[in-house]
Amino acid sequence: MTKKWDVFPSTTLKVGQDFRLAGFDTAATPGFSGNEKDALKIMDKHAKALSELQEKLFADGRTGGTTSVLLVLQGMDTAGKGGIVRHVVGMVDPQGVQHRAFGKPTDEELSHHYLWRIRNALPAPGKIGVFDRSHYEDVLVVRVHDLVPGAPWAERYAEINAFEAEVAAAGTRIIKCAMLISPDEQKRRLAERLERADKYWKFNPGDIDERAYWNEYQAAYQAMFDGTSTDVAPWYAVPADNKWFARLVVGSLLFEALSSLNLGWPAADFDVAEQQRRLAELEI
Repeated sequence: MTKKWDVFPSTTLKVGQDFRLAGFDTAATPGFSGNEKDALKIMDKHAKALSELQEKLFADGRTGGTTSVLLVLQGMDTAGKGGIVRHVVGMVDPQGVQHRAFGKPTDEELSHHYLWRIRNALPAPGKIGVFDRSHYEDVLVVRVHDLVPGAPWAERYAEINAFEAEVAAAGTRIIKCAMLISPDEQKRRLAERLERADKYWKFNPGDIDERAYWNEYQAAYQAMFDGTSTDVAPWYAVPADNKWFARLVVGSLLFEALSSLNLGWPAADFDVAEQQRRLAELEI
């Protein structure tokens, strides 16, 4: 018999005021007593359900609805964000997905407020938006490397919270997942990329440079959690040392969010019986 969630991740992994990143077990599987095989079976079940839920969302957007979903994936290099996109988001119809990977800002983006490029990438009604990195780069890497000297971080957190509240009020359900791995697991994954010719393309020498700032990033993440995990858009701290568990968590959170929208199929805006009659009578 397949193991199921004992406690759903929206409860066990939700970041509250007492959350502390120090000592967080990135290899744990809180709320789930099964193994990888059990997780894969659950994901298979999710695939069919997610497909139908996403189609309802897409249909709602095509018929005047204003609802969308935004999945924010944040994490250190090698944390598994790309795998989430392939293995979780890949279970739904790609025409209903808007994916955006945020890298170093362009000159045009730097000429605007840091949230400008984020606003431009928000999912349209009926779509599942996926941010691989996000506006949180501006309170993580920007803070760690002091790219905006003297920046009032508390004000940025408040600004981000207001922005997300505005987005949510407009009809977007926000799911924020912090993919958390240990330094040892990151080192193992980087080493694997250097050992396999089919992984060279994923390796960036700068990733090793960033490891030197591990403690600074941990402090920045803790401050981010403290300042921006809200009732409207809470953070979920995802233990990501086990890729299968991280994918199960994000897939389950996405399933729960889509289910909670309670969307039905749009009603026909035409006389169904009349169109059936016309079709039956039409001879080609």
